[in-house]
Amino acid sequence: MEDINKEVHEAFEVIKNGGIILYPTDTVWGLGCDATNEEAVKKIYDLKKRAESKSMIVLVNGDRLLYNVFKNIPSVAFDILDCAEKPTTLVLDQPTNVAKNLIAEDNSLGIRIVNAPFVYKLVERMKRPLVSTSANISGEPTPTQFSEISQEIINGVDYVVKLDQTKICKKSSTVIKLTNDAQVKILRK
Repeated sequence: MEDINKEVHEAFEVIKNGGIILYPTDTVWGLGCDATNEEAVKKIYDLKKRAESKSMIVLVNGDRLLYNVFKNIPSVAFDILDCAEKPTTLVLDQPTNVAKNLIAEDNSLGIRIVNAPFVYKLVERMKRPLVSTSANISGEPTPTQFSEISQEIINGVDYVVKLDQTKICKKSSTVIKLTNDAQVKILRK
């Protein structure tokens, strides 16, 4: 537990100062920053060599932050989350209180509620959503373990979390798009 608290503190200090981190999520290794900091978000796009038109997702640790980002959440969203057997990202309409360069061209944003202890505690400390995108250069395979992450990515971040570096990560999350008019579309199983 002490290691998690130390890592949360170190990662928080970096994020608070506009930095980006490399960290284990509840799915794969990710790159993260304060989702309200447009400059930090831009650093991740630049590091991944990813077009800003391809949005990234954000992680929250509960309903309070979920409602801070989305004022209108279709009720089916909670049914989907309650029934989900694996981490599930919802793409919802009309996000607020996040960096503009995170929002997709159709005015939507992917969001996932996490319970993994490190990420949960970090988001709790930040009191803001955390950006999450796979730790790879755009177009390259998503690494399933820390040893597969390219040196370019490792060198490009401000802090590498020292937890779970030997763990083999699960697959990416399921992604489901829910529009405010209750249309449901599975984007990734």
